[in-house]
Amino acid sequence: MKQTAPVTIRNATLVTPDGLREGALRMEHGRIAALGDIDADGGENVDARGKLVAPGLVDLGVFAIDKPAFHFGGITRAALMPDQSPPLDLPSRVSYISKSGKPDFWVHPLAAATRGLEGREIAEIALMREAGARGVATGRQWIADSGVMLRLLQYAAMLDMPVIAHAEDAALVGEAVATAGEYATRRGLPSAPAEAEAIAIARDLALAEMAGARLHFRQVTTRAGLDLVRRAKASSQRVTAGVTPAHFMLSDLATAEFRTFARLSPPLRSEADRHAVREAIADGTIDIVSSGHDPRGPEDKRLPFSDAEPGMAGAETLLAMVLSLVRDEVIDMPRAFELVSTNPARLLGVEAGSLIEGHEADVVLVDPDKPWVIQSSKMAATAGNTPFDGQPTQGRVAALWKGGVAVEL
Repeated sequence: MKQTAPVTIRNATLVTPDGLREGALRMEHGRIAALGDIDADGGENVDARGKLVAPGLVDLGVFAIDKPAFHFGGITRAALMPDQSPPLDLPSRVSYISKSGKPDFWVHPLAAATRGLEGREIAEIALMREAGARGVATGRQWIADSGVMLRLLQYAAMLDMPVIAHAEDAALVGEAVATAGEYATRRGLPSAPAEAEAIAIARDLALAEMAGARLHFRQVTTRAGLDLVRRAKASSQRVTAGVTPAHFMLSDLATAEFRTFARLSPPLRSEADRHAVREAIADGTIDIVSSGHDPRGPEDKRLPFSDAEPGMAGAETLLAMVLSLVRDEVIDMPRAFELVSTNPARLLGVEAGSLIEGHEADVVLVDPDKPWVIQSSKMAATAGNTPFDGQPTQGRVAALWKGGVAVEL
């Protein structure tokens, strides 16, 4: 499905890399043809008065593909984690995934770092890159063997592929489901120290510097971990960091009623760490906010807290949660879309994520003030396991284009 006629969005507030600007945007042949004052006629005209025109969101590190949920959230591309059944550890599996979703949604597979994601034998990363992999990921687990991790980073550096790492020392975490502290103790939950994150980050930063590799921590959720990333960036190391909305919106207080929708990996942290994440988003230490989309049905969630599977359905709420940071004056609007569009697209090496002439016309029309209530029972995802169930919020997608073609919402 290709764009057959030009589309011009007029009377818009454009969210560009240079800031907000008034004007129009024209899409032709699947690309952004012009921005600003546009005299061109012909094709479809869309009046965007009172709304934002922004780049389609690029969701880095999801565990399942639910196109209706992604479209609802303004997401036009997603990088799929290798934790599938079977894992994405063979070129044939990567190739199949890279072709799925099209034409109205693009999936960018992340290659499994090790065979079977077992952390022992490095997978055929070069062949998976040829098959369409846009990065290498360790999956939900940390690679405990430092020798294996170093060889992985060296291999990825040679191929100029980013490594997306999980940051929790596995030996310290064990079977923990909560962060050690007062609340976990009161509830009798198996817990692990928050320092497990910083220990994992410190080791992986040291190995990545030795290898000269590009390293992205998919979620950094503690002040100690964020301080390590901050120092590494100051020394010009090629490291980036991400987080999901749960860790800047919620703390371990959300586990008070043993609601398994708040059972996440990494687990929710202290209120002090939640504020540290918000500070890191504001000062640029965190580069990417992703949904962590991982829908889990009743068979995984309607269990005792310690037995429930971690994960949240996040695609539909990602944009609204990030826009809440704008309303709270933590960040401005261009920075919001840098976090959810520009930076993840740059890490994946795709010509999207920014309103720039020549980039692919993945465009979202947003009503930033539209109120709505998050309801898990009405979500478009295959499961509605959101920790934000019942929360009033603002910001909804009004229209979406993938490659210049309108997507049905």
